[in-house]
Amino acid sequence: MKINIIDTHTHLDAEEFDGDRSEVFARAQEAGVCKVFLPAIDLKTTRQVLALSEAYPDYAFPMVGLHPEEVKADWREQLEKLREMLVADRTTPPVTSAPHAQFIAIGEVGLDYYWSREYEKEQLEAFEEQVRWSVETGLPLMIHCRKAQNEMVHILRKYEAQLPGGVFHCFTGNRREAEELLSFDKFVLGVGGVSTFKSSHLREDLPAVVPLDRLVLETDSPYMAPVPHRGQRNESAFVVEVLRTLAQSYGISEEELACATNDNVQRVFRVPVAADAKK
Repeated sequence: MKINIIDTHTHLDAEEFDGDRSEVFARAQEAGVCKVFLPAIDLKTTRQVLALSEAYPDYAFPMVGLHPEEVKADWREQLEKLREMLVADRTTPPVTSAPHAQFIAIGEVGLDYYWSREYEKEQLEAFEEQVRWSVETGLPLMIHCRKAQNEMVHILRKYEAQLPGGVFHCFTGNRREAEELLSFDKFVLGVGGVSTFKSSHLREDLPAVVPLDRLVLETDSPYMAPVPHRGQRNESAFVVEVLRTLAQSYGISEEELACATNDNVQRVFRVPVAADAKK
């Protein structure tokens, strides 16, 4: 029996899919992926994920945001234009009967000091501004964080009571880091292909400290493909490998894990999950 799964973080607008995007969508659907959530990283990709979501209505869902690695000298202008798109998306009714995709989250946003701290101050300002968008709109956050958890937590604490929730995307941390992130009680951890890597400690750490109601599945495709596809271009169909690995780790069936994570998606994103996708 095919299990319905949601890939909560996949960059299907990326140029790596330009040659076979429709086939990638078809393979995802055939694998049981019933919805895909598309984060943006800047103004250009926000437009791309909107267009893609309108091409796949009720299947692909767009986000809006400026990724920390895209915070450069023009970050203020980018944020201004992104905010205009966000406001228009939430206030302008569709003028035709054509599919009209609406943003489901603010993302992919956050902090990343892995490669450089050249724009450290600007990253902090851009992230906090987009956190405020989440508070104002009630849209959840899709957060990217590398080598900056202390700084990220410091910003989020200021808005903790007002935040609608969100996902700490691509979690690869340890038990202490997981517990700190889960202290934000409306947030969940996004787990992807890294959990399948031989060297990963997630298979032991997640069941120890992360309850099933605080977990969602993702691929982050085209990056970080899971075993047995490691080294290849990742795609949404491969989320089944993450499901399989985590079900084994938690000692439950794949159906139970899919049902639990789909419930979590519906709670955080308020995107309806069809009844047959929760079985």
